[in-house]
Amino acid sequence: MLELVATVCLAIGACKDVSLNVSDAMTPMQCLLSAQIEAAKWHIEHPGWRIAKLTCGRVGRYARA
Repeated sequence: MLELVATVCLAIGACKDVSLNVSDAMTPMQCLLSAQIEAAKWHIEHPGWRIAKLTCGRVGRYARA
């Protein structure tokens, strides 16, 4: 199982990892292809944050939220 994890930061510099997408059947390529779309959706809902990094990996390895 893969998840798309974004490292997001506030303007003051506080950063955290958040999980944007989890799918049972997602391949690494599908995760990377959907990354920009999912990041754009998240950013619309959280305008005070900026996305610093996107990563695909095993569920629970990066984000704990």
